[in-house]
Amino acid sequence: MADEPERSEIAYQGRVVAVAREWWPGAEHDYDVVRTPGAAAVLPVTRGGDVLLVRQFRPPIRRHIVEIPAGLLDVDGEDALTCAGRELLEETGHRHDAIEFLGGIYSSAGVSNEYVHLFWALVMSEPTAEPEPGIEVLRRPFAEMVTAARAGRVRDAKTALALLMADGRRAPRP
Repeated sequence: MADEPERSEIAYQGRVVAVAREWWPGAEHDYDVVRTPGAAAVLPVTRGGDVLLVRQFRPPIRRHIVEIPAGLLDVDGEDALTCAGRELLEETGHRHDAIEFLGGIYSSAGVSNEYVHLFWALVMSEPTAEPEPGIEVLRRPFAEMVTAARAGRVRDAKTALALLMADGRRAPRP
């Protein structure tokens, strides 16, 4: 199959995402592709070995979920590292002393081009600001959350993967 579609048209353009209908050479049907600006997510770890997680309502799944701070790369000129630091502060009220790239993932390559840049950060023990409204900040031992991720009890994919990727690595240095 070719690297580019024969034809592509925008079927829907929203505030943040677009849905394109694409026709590929040799394909039996057309494809609906969700296009996003990508995202950045950060696993905040305290010097005491706890992780900070956020519990918030997510309309697409119609429930609250516990996850690491994350957000879309929707600020003009902002790179993934800066986005991760901004989301950390906005969602938890905590600033980072150090932050490092863990890796990245395509969140759902069968329907979307969304790429999530994963970071982990050494954070100050106490917040310097209030989290955004509607967000509850949870503090859990890192080892407990890694065990939960390995057991399949962490329902958010980026959070589970960030925990597993960070396990065994040395903490970011300030």
